Amino acid sequence: MLQQFKTKIGAKAKAIAAALVVLIIISCSPNDPQGEAVQNWYKGNLHTHSYWSDGDEFPEIIMQWYKENGYHFVALSDHNIFQEGEKWVNIRKDSLYRNAFQEYLDAYGDDWVMHEKEGEELKVRLKTFDEYAPLFHEAGRFIMLPAEEISAGYDGKPLHLNATNLDRLIQPREGGSVVEVLQNNINAVLEQRRASGKPMMVHINHPNFRWAITLEDMVRLKGERFFEVYNGHPSVNNLGDSTRLGYEEMWDFINIAYLEKDQPLLFGLATDDSHSYHEQSKNLANAGRGWVMVRADTLSPASLIEAMEAGNFYASTGVTLEKLSYTANTLQVVAQAREGVDYTLEFIGCRKGEKETRVLETVQGRSGEYEVDDDMLFVRCKITSSEPQPNPVENMTNQLAWTQPVQPG
Repeated sequence: MLQQFKTKIGAKAKAIAAALVVLIIISCSPNDPQGEAVQNWYKGNLHTHSYWSDGDEFPEIIMQWYKENGYHFVALSDHNIFQEGEKWVNIRKDSLYRNAFQEYLDAYGDDWVMHEKEGEELKVRLKTFDEYAPLFHEAGRFIMLPAEEISAGYDGKPLHLNATNLDRLIQPREGGSVVEVLQNNINAVLEQRRASGKPMMVHINHPNFRWAITLEDMVRLKGERFFEVYNGHPSVNNLGDSTRLGYEEMWDFINIAYLEKDQPLLFGLATDDSHSYHEQSKNLANAGRGWVMVRADTLSPASLIEAMEAGNFYASTGVTLEKLSYTANTLQVVAQAREGVDYTLEFIGCRKGEKETRVLETVQGRSGEYEVDDDMLFVRCKITSSEPQPNPVENMTNQLAWTQPVQPG
């Protein structure tokens, strides 16, 4: 792999990894949606691609990178496929990819890497999830979640959803409209969850990718609890444009509509949607741009999904929170102190009877709190760091974090 991609694997990354498992103690009331009294923070990416679909790297190399860069869980979510059965890939003739293959071969050896070369053609058999997962699984330190990006469409619009911790592959379901296609695929995941008794989650991916999914479409969905408030792919229009909403603004309008219909709040994820592992560029879908930090009692699929469904996590493109609590209707946020780094905390919410959110309070500093009155629909916090993101997309140059919306209890 490209040396730039590898340089993050080393002493600095290991120091970050050691610091990321933070045991915190917070005071909780019985209705505290932020979690139990003593839990751990786990860092994870829920949207990743490999050679199994349209990524350009082997799963083992990808998992190695995430594990060595402080992540605790990853969902390798290739398009409409599980990493199972026999699949061979042709390695491009470009020296970038051939050199990367040689590094893969040197690292894992001929006994592991099954490959065939005929003339200038080079084919490699991909390892399945069951084959490669044991290499990286480490109780309490790193797990992989079986996943799929269900890639459907309607009228030329790409309609993508990620299904995490699946038992078996879900073939994309069709429908007579954007909403119907999305709803049918949401239902497919929920049906498998009910039938298996196994915790699973489904989330809507990058609504603005080719402007496929509108606010009106999102509002009409049922049973969806998550969507990507940030996606690290350079072509997904996180910020919208002059006439179309960005994801953060869309998120608030969705939640106002959901609460009017007595539907649960929608929670916001940050993901990589990584495809490209050999070059770093604002024009490529690289790893390490967006993740979630989940507070859970154990590092297990069930515990992580339960915590996320309770809103017990935040999304980040670089900001780490030292404290996040919601107790006695007070949302408290403390960003991790970093030398030379300043923070802006914006508490954003919507009052009952109003139709849009506004900034309720702005704090210049790393610590702030906001009392959520009974007349509030919900409140969340956006944290902006003065520290630049190393490899940004669009105009999102500063490191950010978003807490999940909370309601008065």
